[in-house]
Amino acid sequence: MTANVEGFFDPGTNTVSYLVDDGTTCAVIDPVLDFDMAAGRTSTTSADRLIAAIRDRGLTLEWLLETHVHADHLSAAPYIQEKLGGKIGIGAEIVTVQDTFGKIFNEGTRFQRDGSQFDALFREGDRFEIGTLPVRVLHTPGHTPACLTYVVGPEDAASAFVGDTMFMPDFGTARCDFPGGSAETLWDSMQKILALPDATRIFVGHDYKAPGRDEFAWETSVAAEKRNRHVTDGREAFLKLRTERDATLGAPKLILPSLQVNMRGGRMPEPDADGNVALKLPVNRL
Repeated sequence: MTANVEGFFDPGTNTVSYLVDDGTTCAVIDPVLDFDMAAGRTSTTSADRLIAAIRDRGLTLEWLLETHVHADHLSAAPYIQEKLGGKIGIGAEIVTVQDTFGKIFNEGTRFQRDGSQFDALFREGDRFEIGTLPVRVLHTPGHTPACLTYVVGPEDAASAFVGDTMFMPDFGTARCDFPGGSAETLWDSMQKILALPDATRIFVGHDYKAPGRDEFAWETSVAAEKRNRHVTDGREAFLKLRTERDATLGAPKLILPSLQVNMRGGRMPEPDADGNVALKLPVNRL
């Protein structure tokens, strides 16, 4: 059975969240919690669109899947779970990310660094189901240590959700300059994706409209990604291009709130004695 896939584009962060279903049971991949950085306020417009679609179609939500700990948006997984149920999953290397950023944000011993904020921690080769749809997990680090690709459906009709590992072929690939990132590792991870059958549908985590393209896009294929503008000249050219380009990039505007929330499974830090929640702003740490 081929998965039904619908992308939900968030223009504030250029993120694409996905609703994946077999007609009865569904998963949500990379849901967005809206966040106004200047006001320090959250809202649920993006998440409510997903919830409405699930309810309108009479689907049962089984999974809320994160491709990685996002640095450009806050996760709405706990909010959607509260409304519809389902289990929250992420890569098992979340513990590496939690250890790294637990230190940067000086979280102390109360912050658990064992991935226990999530319902499932996935490793390379793990398999599970979304209703009748088989899912196979590829560990595809490089952008972050915990990045995963979810390959949904039978091998001859699969859909692969690659997160930030690769973007549309005319745009390129993910940055690798975050703590724990590696251009060499990303190259190896991309080879796992490109080894899938050519007809495999690829769904990317963001789109920024490459120069000359008028519309946002987020679906491509393995065959098309073999012509990705960052891939076609080979490994050494990719490493040079990726390293030089990353040196020119600024930090994502929501990186500090996103990391603090997303490493907790999409939950805010514990409130203080008066019930107030605050996020930290470490200086000169990233």
